[in-house]
Formats: sequence, C-alpha cells, structure tokens
Amino acid sequence: MKEKKVRITERSEDFSRWYTDVIAAAKLADHSPVKGCMVIRPEGYAIWESIQGVLDGMFKATGHKNAYFPLLIPESFLKREAEHVEGFAPECAVVTRGGGEELEEPLVIRPTSETIIWHMYKKWIMSFRDLPLLINQWCNVVRWEMRTRLFLRTTEFLWQEGHTAHATFEDAEEETLKILEIYRTFAEDYLAIPVISGRKSDREKFAGALHTYCIEAMMQDKRALQAGTSHNLGTNFARAFDVTFQDTDGKVKDVWATSWGVSTRLIGALIMTHSDDSGLVLPPNIAPVKMTVIPIFKTEDEKSKLMEYLDPVLKGLDPEITYHVDVRDNVRVGWKFTDFERSGVPLRLEAGPRDLKEKKVVLVRRDTGDKEFVPASGAASRIKETLADIQKSLFERALGLREANTHGARTLDEFKDTLEEKGGFILAGWCGSGECEERVKEETKATIRCLPFDAEQDEGECLVCREKSPQAAVFAKAY
Repeated sequence: MKEKKVRITERSEDFSRWYTDVIAAAKLADHSPVKGCMVIRPEGYAIWESIQGVLDGMFKATGHKNAYFPLLIPESFLKREAEHVEGFAPECAVVTRGGGEELEEPLVIRPTSETIIWHMYKKWIMSFRDLPLLINQWCNVVRWEMRTRLFLRTTEFLWQEGHTAHATFEDAEEETLKILEIYRTFAEDYLAIPVISGRKSDREKFAGALHTYCIEAMMQDKRALQAGTSHNLGTNFARAFDVTFQDTDGKVKDVWATSWGVSTRLIGALIMTHSDDSGLVLPPNIAPVKMTVIPIFKTEDEKSKLMEYLDPVLKGLDPEITYHVDVRDNVRVGWKFTDFERSGVPLRLEAGPRDLKEKKVVLVRRDTGDKEFVPASGAASRIKETLADIQKSLFERALGLREANTHGARTLDEFKDTLEEKGGFILAGWCGSGECEERVKEETKATIRCLPFDAEQDEGECLVCREKSPQAAVFAKAY
C-alpha cells in the first residue's frame, strides 16, 4: 500500500500525537510487528549515524577504543551484583531454549553489559600497567518496557555504552565527570539542546552505581528528558567478578569502574526540542543533509540551464555542507517544499528562471521560514553564515524556553500549585532524605531530575520537612 501524506496534529492540540505524527511525516521510524520495538527508517538512521560519528570522534580523542561484547549473557552473571540484578530483573528478556533444546543455563538478552564486560576484564587486568582500560561499544540492548514510545522508550534500542577500569576512586570520578562534560558539549554544541548537568539522587541513580551523573533537558511541553548518564560504579563490579590488580606498592587492590551511555532517545530529544507544527526541525551541526536545493523549472531546457547556473554555487560550498538536489519532475514544487518542511533539513535553496536572470538565489530557513534573496556570487559564504545562525538561534530559543519555565518553590503546597499552573522545572530545597523525595513523587508525579552543579550552595530548607537543605534540587515531570 502506498504511503499517504501524514497530517501533523498541532502541538497545542495534542503534544503526544504531534510527536508521533512528526516521526511518521519525516519517515524517521515505524512500529515493528513485535510490540514495543521500532523499525528505524533510513532518514532516522542517518541522524543516528551523525550522532555516532561526532560522539565516536569525541570518545577516541580522549583515549577510548571501541570493542564488541556478546548480546547473550549467562543469567548467573546478573545475579553476582545484588543491586544491579534487582534494578534490571523486571526488564530482562530471557532465552531458555536454543537449537530446539532446553538450555542448561538461561541466557539474558543484554539490558546493559557491565556483567559480561567485567567477566572479561578479570582476564585482561593484572597490574597497574593495564590501567586505565577505556572501552566503548556501539550496540543494541533490550529492556522489556510496558509503555513504549518511538525513540523515547522502546523494548529494543540502540546506544553506546562506555565501560572503563581505573586504579583509584579519584581516577574513576575524573573519568565519570569527563564523559559527562563530553555529553554536555555534544548536546549543546551539536544538538542545540541546553542541558543541566548534575548528580542523581540515590533513589534515581543507576542500579549498582556509587554515583550517577546526568544531563537533563526541557522539552517544548515543559517535561524533562534525561539525555545522558555517566556512572561511577565504585568497586562493586570488581568485587562481584573478582577483578583486582597489583599496584605500584605491590599490594593487590580492587579495580574502580565507570559506565556511561546515550541512546537513540537523543533523536526523540531533537524532535521535542526543536520541531514545529509543520514537521521536523534539525540543527545544522547534526543534520545529515544541511541544505535542500530546488531548481524550479517547467522544461528540460530550463532544468539544464538552472543546474549549470547553480553548479559554481554548490562547488563553492565548504565540504562539510552536505546538500541534496531535488530535480524530481513527477511532483509539484509545492510538494517539494512540504517535503523540505517535514524532513527537518535546515536550509532550502531555490532558483527559477527569474532568479537566473537576476543572478540571485533564494535561501529559506527551516527554523523561522524567513526568505532571503542572495547574489549567486556570494551565496556560498551566505549559506555558511545562515547555517551557523540557525544553529545558534535554535539553541537560544530552547534556552529561552527553559529559563522562562524554571521556577522556585519553598513549600510543598507552593510546589504543587506551581507544577499544576506552570509546569516546567522547579528548583526547591531538599534535605537529602528518601522519604521526602518519595512524598513529592507520590503526591505530584514529579521526580528529582538532578542536583545541579551550578546551583547556589545556600542553607535553605527542605520543601517537605523544613530541615536544612544544602542545595536546591531540580524537580520535574519527565519522560
């Protein structure tokens, strides 16, 4: 059956429906026959490849190397680290039969790879000379989700997971924060998504971690989205898998561990941060195609002359400015414009017979719809400037939304009123107790997103119990 043009629901009408409509209209992904899984279409996978390409370079620039570990993990491995197995047991998919026979030991399809990796690290780490060990892998994982949504939460998803081994707590902590800063830089400089960096509360941290750090972003509906996490795992996994090393002083010591990851959830973040009622909007720094070129012609002769006219403009572009020339003659120009709007390409270049006569081209921004007539001789430099301005403007617009929707609250009643009337992020005092944290969650469905690094360190009061609060926490309803 031929695909039909998708009508995109307006954000103000139904944000959730709008989100799925944009994915369908931009042909990013589709639902799989297996409930909760998704098929990532070429247009969506191209965005993931852009994300991979940038992050992979950033990891390698800091000494990390890629490897690959098995999809199937012996069930007994997960049981070795108590916190870890408790955290992941409800989400695990387990294989009990293989080759037509019952397996001697069930195999878990990886929800994450700490256990299998630390089993191997026991073989690879003997002395301080083997440390640090800095490994990353790009792979898929399976977590049996009950409520799924394309890109944001699916049973199977793609991600990268870094796993490193260190001689000391200080080295592991430095690694954890270094990766968090890579994630922040990537989110802000490439995805144009402003994020808040901070530490997770103990209740929200990764199962088996000593500390979990994260970057949190605000979507257009004012909900929070966790965009990346970095964990200091302490020596929990080293003890569980008996991974030790001989230090410079001759003593045998436990190895310190970190793990960290981002996933295809970042594509969901891009959609919900920047897109509009006409379709997908992508920041130029991550867009697989940065410009659509549309020659406007009625005859083959006009087409030929326009392509000849545009050739020096396109040859003058910087190599990193990727573009697609749309010369289809079986659809109208208006159809091409709609495709441009839905696909998220940051910039459109148009040229018709009149523009050829006037030696101009037309540039149309996807983010604002602004149209500019530019001399063909200076078009290459203007295209570069415009793409840079689009990147900057998208970040500033998202930052403005977050700043306008970040509020303070001193009491639980004030917190509830603010959340109900305004939504967004709420900065509020928290004493550090799990009981107060849980009460806020039970009564409002808001959770502590992080304890931000840049929060003022004042001796305020907990919004629940009124005890001293060493710093404010960021609360929000989240995806």
